[in-house]
Amino acid sequence: MIRLWGVRISLHPFFVIIMLASLATGHFIELITLFAIVFIHECGHAAAAALLGCRVLSIQMLPFGGVAVIEDGGRLTAGREIIIALAGPLQNILMVGITMLLQCANLGDPVFLAYIIQGNLLIALFNLLPVLPLDGGKIVQALVSLIAPYYATLMWTYRISILCSTGVILYAISKWITGDYGLPLNILLIGLFLFYSNVTDYRNVPYRFIRFLMNREGAFAHHAATGSLAQPIISFPAKPLDTILRLLKREKYHMVYVMNRQGRIMAVLPEQRIIGSYFKQNTDKL
Repeated sequence: MIRLWGVRISLHPFFVIIMLASLATGHFIELITLFAIVFIHECGHAAAAALLGCRVLSIQMLPFGGVAVIEDGGRLTAGREIIIALAGPLQNILMVGITMLLQCANLGDPVFLAYIIQGNLLIALFNLLPVLPLDGGKIVQALVSLIAPYYATLMWTYRISILCSTGVILYAISKWITGDYGLPLNILLIGLFLFYSNVTDYRNVPYRFIRFLMNREGAFAHHAATGSLAQPIISFPAKPLDTILRLLKREKYHMVYVMNRQGRIMAVLPEQRIIGSYFKQNTDKL
């Protein structure tokens, strides 16, 4: 384990095995180049997060890429999440530009420089696919959270991503069955990796939503300071608290109007009152 500017750098065990295998197969230079490209890509995410006031916990190098682990802490708005997601592919575009300048100046091995350009474009375009946990999927999720309730956003973006990753797996298997070009192992492994990541994150949606609720006090302070209008939520006395909370939107502050059967307002409650009652109710059950 390595620490760089206070950020923990970790290598997945299988990634280390691939690196060692590349020594035996004579592809170490190509693999270490891709490693450097991916690492710079993740450093872009980490740098953008740090500049926006978010804490970067670690950068993890995985067998099929990397991930910058960022602590939310209530500061990660949709806009900031989009900026952080775009910062990674931006590093790849910058590297392509620098490499093209080297080509124009006739500096370096032309074949190796072409490989660097190809690797950067491949990683940038792949990461911009609108599938979680890729950067494009995070951008889509952040955009959807601006107009849809946050809980529904999490559930449906992960469900669609699971469906897409399943499609990648089935595509690879179909190519093997039809005998077009054998079993496309790289596509199959990518599909399996995306599927596993999305299923794992989908199971963790309740915990992520709880963290979202715990950080809502910051949203109240922001909207109170800016004087923005609260968005109403219509409810009834018998409606479960968790059902009401699942209607909260990420960038909005809400007032809950409790109505009786005659359509008259019985009470108007701020969202933090509902959140406090929800946590107290669950604590009492324990």
